[in-house]
Amino acid sequence: MATNGEVNFEGSPLDTPTLHITSHNGAGKAIIHTSEKPKATLYPEHRFASTNLYVTTAMPVDLNDDIDLKQSQNVISSDFAPSSKGFIHRTQSLDYGIVMEGSIVLELDDGNTTLMSRGDIAIQRATMHGWHNPSGTEWARLLFVLQDCEPLVINGKSLDEDLGTAHGVVPRSGSG
Repeated sequence: MATNGEVNFEGSPLDTPTLHITSHNGAGKAIIHTSEKPKATLYPEHRFASTNLYVTTAMPVDLNDDIDLKQSQNVISSDFAPSSKGFIHRTQSLDYGIVMEGSIVLELDDGNTTLMSRGDIAIQRATMHGWHNPSGTEWARLLFVLQDCEPLVINGKSLDEDLGTAHGVVPRSGSG
């Protein structure tokens, strides 16, 4: 127990998914390259945990000689603690946010909120947004796929990546 009466944030009780990555052997046959349970990074101040699964750094992806595996890290699975408040931010990317467990509130900087449930998908187009878990007891899990995008310009103004209160705490999305 924390001194302010809140429970200490120790990370998600949801099972860590096993990541299976395929490749090819010397004869060109499909093989399992790796199977592992990635480790989560905890952000207690935001009541949020993130697990980097696989990242590519170019589009189209170069799979030759396992170049992508050598550069890998993204497609982010993130768990949100009960009553988490998140942070408003903008990534310079096209993001697919898929609710895997629980429910989550998507908040936009115009004040609009949308309640999303298991299986719902948000397509973030470099907008200022935040994620909040409205449940007081249940964790929520989202899977994020981020795709790099050209710099966004609205009415002649460049809208760069903005991590808000998570600047310096949460890693940048890539290009911004």
